[in-house]
Amino acid sequence: MTTTHAAASPAPAQQARRLSSLRRASLGALVMLIVQFGLGIGVNLYVSLPTAGSGGRKLSESFSNGPLLALHVVLGLLLIVTAVTLLVRGIVARHTPVIAASAIGLLAIIFAATQGFSFVHDSTNAASMAMATATGIAMLCYAFTLYLVRPSS
Repeated sequence: MTTTHAAASPAPAQQARRLSSLRRASLGALVMLIVQFGLGIGVNLYVSLPTAGSGGRKLSESFSNGPLLALHVVLGLLLIVTAVTLLVRGIVARHTPVIAASAIGLLAIIFAATQGFSFVHDSTNAASMAMATATGIAMLCYAFTLYLVRPSS
């Protein structure tokens, strides 16, 4: 066995550890997305944003009505970090389907965040729907990743 071959294909124990790490990260991302989805519903139903002026609202104005929206934003930022980490772990494990699902999940989370900022600016139903849809797509991606890296029987 040459060193080139060993570098190209990791040992079974090392690959098993990487897949276990991917499972844990995927489950963490999925749980965070479910909590984020619930917080988003709570923000939509119970947080009243100040009336938008002719230029819309400033982001700083959105945090004046309690901690729910602030918690929603902080969890969203943590989700972006988690999604990037999961993508990197997929790349390190050289698991192409996980890389694809993680990349789509990351893009969906970023899109949801941009629509969230749009929602804070002008409170359109379209931005709210786009956030919910993108979150659902990200949930599907991480659920699919859990399926892809399930323990072998």
